[in-house]
Formats: sequence, C-alpha cells, structure tokens
Amino acid sequence: MTPDLLIVAATEARTRAFAPYSKFQVGAALEAEDGTVVRGCNVESASYGLTMCAERVAVFAGILQGFHCFRRVAIVTDTATPTPPCGACRQILWEFAPEAEVILANLTGTVERFTMRELLPHGFDAKQLREPGV
Repeated sequence: MTPDLLIVAATEARTRAFAPYSKFQVGAALEAEDGTVVRGCNVESASYGLTMCAERVAVFAGILQGFHCFRRVAIVTDTATPTPPCGACRQILWEFAPEAEVILANLTGTVERFTMRELLPHGFDAKQLREPGV
C-alpha cells in the first residue's frame, strides 16, 4: 500500500470518530506486514479518562484480526499542522510497530513523516521486563 492510500484510509476512518465532547476527530490506519490495512478512530466517553485514541483503536482492532506487527501508520486530523500521537499511543505503537514509518497528515494536504524511533527514542518494551535486577 502506498503512503497516500494509507492517508486516504485514515481520512475515511476519521469520519467515523465519536467525538461529541472535544469535536477533535482523529483517524488512523495501520499497514500490517502483509499489506492489510486496519483502521481506527477516536471514541470519546463522558468519563473522559475512558476515551480511546484512534491509534490504539486501530492497533487493538489489528490484534483482534491476528496481526501483531505493523510497518506503517497514518494519522489524520483537522488541524493546521499534523498532530503526532499522544504518549500512550506512542507506547502502544512502540510495542507493535517499533520500526514503523509514522505519517501525519491534515485535511489540507500537509504531510509529515517520522519513524517510531524518532517519536519515542527510548521506548519501554518487553526487553526491560526480562533484564535481571541489580
């Protein structure tokens, strides 16, 4: 899948966002290792702490479909500059897409590209859980 088509998939996912409180709709699309695209949108709750970001929704949907590794993610917002993932989403993406290209886009066509390592240079993962104590 080309990055442009992944942006289109994330843009379409954004239209399904449930954001009655913030009005901040976000769409995400992940490309699995085999090219399958998994979409996600943000889902808000009146109990704000239960709100789920589009990136995590997409990762969790991908896991449900049997995928555990993603090579690319596109995130689309309606902001002046593209919006990067929050800290919680960076952590989840690190665990399931540590080598991923992260494509940020807005509705006016601005696109920025990063790697997960650029967004989270010292990610926490299973390696730290297995290291022996001091």
